Amino acid sequence: MKPRFSKIRILSLLLLFLVVGASAQNDQKIAEQRKAIAALEKKIAAEEAQISKLKKGRATTEERARRLARQIESRNQLITENEREAALLREEIVRTNGVADSLQQALDKNREQYRQLAREAYRNYRQNNYLSYLFSSSDFTQMARRLAAMREMAALRERKLKHISELQGEVSAEREKLDGQKRSLDSVTRRATNQRERLKRDASAAKKEIKNLSQREKRALQRKMEQEQQLSVAISELRKLTRGNKEGASFSAGTSGLNLPVAHGKVKRYKGNMAEITGPKGAAVRSIYEGKVVEIKQNRITAKYDVFVAHGEYITSYANMGTVAVKKEQKVAKNQPLGTVGASVNATTMDTEYKIVFGVYSPNPKEEMSAAQCFKK
Repeated sequence: MKPRFSKIRILSLLLLFLVVGASAQNDQKIAEQRKAIAALEKKIAAEEAQISKLKKGRATTEERARRLARQIESRNQLITENEREAALLREEIVRTNGVADSLQQALDKNREQYRQLAREAYRNYRQNNYLSYLFSSSDFTQMARRLAAMREMAALRERKLKHISELQGEVSAEREKLDGQKRSLDSVTRRATNQRERLKRDASAAKKEIKNLSQREKRALQRKMEQEQQLSVAISELRKLTRGNKEGASFSAGTSGLNLPVAHGKVKRYKGNMAEITGPKGAAVRSIYEGKVVEIKQNRITAKYDVFVAHGEYITSYANMGTVAVKKEQKVAKNQPLGTVGASVNATTMDTEYKIVFGVYSPNPKEEMSAAQCFKK
């Protein structure tokens, strides 16, 4: 009987340790997510203060619209971060609930086992079986062994009772943790809902500002916002990093028939070696060809990411990414995810869209590349 009880306890502890390890990792992710959210909230508060000053001062309508567009982008990013935290909390709730249920099952099983031990002990006590068991021994050695066995059964009952008490504490702790996680999820959900309402107000205010702009001012605003999305590292510097690179060396100026880098994406505009490619929110951005990541930069103004991949000595760039899933110097396969598309505000309509700016560059600066050629079927 003792080995079976010990095995149950060991399995329970093993399950608990495994889940605690996974929970600790998830807790760390949630903590990092909350830091990102706090930073975004601080940034948005600063932007709101700046916009308020612009309204009181003599700033141009164009400048106010530009600030509001940035505010909308930040608000979209904050909503996305809140949604990620909510997803992590939901995972943790499922995990914690599973631990609590497993512990409860172990507790119920241990209680039943203790009841069986207690009933057996009481039945032997009532029928004087203990004395009969001892005095029926053939000699003193056998009697000593039987007495030791009886004491061990008594000790087993005590250990079982202690284990039950420990399990009760663990179940209570997990249930309390679960309640706290549910409260956190409710709080995050409320914050996300509040941010969506504020986003609607920001978009409405921005569209009113846009109506006051002339066509010339709208074009100027569009150019300024496009400049903010320009790649933050000179391609000439990156060319130095690609010299002698062998990963994806079969890529050339004539390579065509490749998939668009955005999953379920559509080309909005081609402009020489550049292409604006839109897609659904959260869509994966993929490397169009095998190669090596030579640089990752975060845009100082937009907070979006730019990823540069070398294919031999050719370079492709993926700007305005919301998240990044690769590291510098990492080798990537064709169609391997690099991250996800980032939010962007259309300066002429103030509507939010999700897109990247794709670029392709030759190792020879004088050789003109065509983004359209890469995807020509």
